[in-house]
Amino acid sequence: MNNVLRSTARCLQSGAWHYRTAQNNGELLSVWARLMCSSAAQTNLEEMVKKDKVVVFIKGTPAQPMCGFSNAVVQILRMHGVDNYAAYNVLDDQDIRQGIKTFSNWPTIPQVYFNGEFVGGCDILLQMHQSGDLVEELQKLGIRSALLDQEKQS
Repeated sequence: MNNVLRSTARCLQSGAWHYRTAQNNGELLSVWARLMCSSAAQTNLEEMVKKDKVVVFIKGTPAQPMCGFSNAVVQILRMHGVDNYAAYNVLDDQDIRQGIKTFSNWPTIPQVYFNGEFVGGCDILLQMHQSGDLVEELQKLGIRSALLDQEKQS
């Protein structure tokens, strides 16, 4: 129910909404009236992915990931010393969980964005980490990978 209220509030704030009622056997179910706002949701997601240089949509939080793939993304970022990033827990909001999949045209969570651009999921981030491409991509964002400092100490 909280998700419905949050979605409704976002729709009303954006001003882009349609009122639609659900019907069951000809009866109007005003209790289940919904506000539909797909364009507002897309705008909201676009703002979310551009909020920070690094944005992740994960199951759980960075402090307590709720799946192995989300944990892997958090650990990879941590290894590179990336601590300042926006993280959204998709388990808290089903609209965000489904919406981000549509927004990116990527069917799974976690999802990683750099400067508002979709990078990929856990597998892509892991591949970038293993190949060294992640260090370069972070440099493009103005983020120095902690792994570079570890190499100097060795």
